Amino acid sequence: MGGGDGERKLAAILSADVVGYARLMEDDERATVRALTDYRDVFRDHIERHRGRVVDALGDNLMAEFASPVEAEECAVHAQREIARRNGQLAEHRRMDFRIGINLGDVLLKDGALYGESVNIAARLEALGVAGGVCISSKVYEEVKSKVTFGFDYFGEHQVKNIAEPVRAYRVAIEAPSRSAAADNRDPAIAEKATIAVLPFDNMSGDPEQEYFSDGITEDLITALSRIHWLFVTARNSTFTFKGTAVDVKHVAAELGVRYVVEGSVRKAGNRIRVTAQFIDAATGGHVWASRYDRELSDVFALQEEISDTITAALQPELAGFERERAHRKRPDNLDAWESYQRGLWHVYQFNGEENEEARGLFRRAVELDPGFGGAYAGLGYTYFLDALFGWGGGADDNIQQSFRATKRALTLDNRDTMAHYALGRLYMLLGDQESALAE
Repeated sequence: MGGGDGERKLAAILSADVVGYARLMEDDERATVRALTDYRDVFRDHIERHRGRVVDALGDNLMAEFASPVEAEECAVHAQREIARRNGQLAEHRRMDFRIGINLGDVLLKDGALYGESVNIAARLEALGVAGGVCISSKVYEEVKSKVTFGFDYFGEHQVKNIAEPVRAYRVAIEAPSRSAAADNRDPAIAEKATIAVLPFDNMSGDPEQEYFSDGITEDLITALSRIHWLFVTARNSTFTFKGTAVDVKHVAAELGVRYVVEGSVRKAGNRIRVTAQFIDAATGGHVWASRYDRELSDVFALQEEISDTITAALQPELAGFERERAHRKRPDNLDAWESYQRGLWHVYQFNGEENEEARGLFRRAVELDPGFGGAYAGLGYTYFLDALFGWGGGADDNIQQSFRATKRALTLDNRDTMAHYALGRLYMLLGDQESALAE
């Protein structure tokens, strides 16, 4: 295609926007515009250094194109690091965090602007990202994984708006040069949530050739845990620096900046394999959960996948329950958004009217602290559903409408939120729409 219709080209597309921009503008328009102008200059500088071009910059959004996905990713990471440093000099309520999405694909260039599905996917990846983070497509990952020093966390396939096929996405582990520095400067949005590191499983067989199996178990477990969307999992390249060394779990957790650690071992005898795994609370060093798996060694890859999926299935409810109990023990005035959400879940699961009202207040607090937190809206919607179902408070019709509004908002922010889909399904059942309920 050419001439007046524009021209097609292959490009890496970077899309960035400000997290909580509306709140910042409401608080102080002038200061927000000044900060946005300064940070746009940061982006422009890094884009120019990495041989990119700014395509558009409207409102709080910025889009750029690069000939190389490596240049696009390095630009994004270095820009985020500089913004994080600058934010560290500001009062917390005036900090401006960006999230970035990067995609690689065919685009249509016309009059300096870019069009096409690849551009839309970059914007959708940005929306999947976290404050201070970089989210990339699988196409970008395949091109850059062996060419950059950053780690990656796979977090599954996502059905995104106006894109027919699911998008496979990775988060870039934006780490400072040293592990301790990375822990100190970790993204605040990630630091609020549950964070976990999987240490390399020990090969207890005395056979160096079995290293591949213990490493494979570790890598598969990291991948499986990364699919839990509310859990941040430390990248492989960070945890494998501890391979073959005697470690103190509290020290490792402090180095990596995580709350929880998984460690384990693999022992082979004849044609049988034994895998043990322990889930440890880094704050106390205490074991929260442990299990052992004995299997026949036949198909190695199938066995690795089975064990990692089994451990993940057992670990996920333990971790979720531990997060709820942790938040419930904390002073209410010290709760952040994630902890308010977890404490709200604790009250919801008591299933009575007073506890439900208490939960609703905590979910509202989480929304106030982080307006982009879909899970908090999902919890809020579920409390209204319970009120409508059991007649705990208010009129049924009003509670149903309130629940619909909150759950729809939750799914707009995070289409993977299981509670939002569950609450919406229960609402449809309450209204007699079984087809929609089953879909949710």
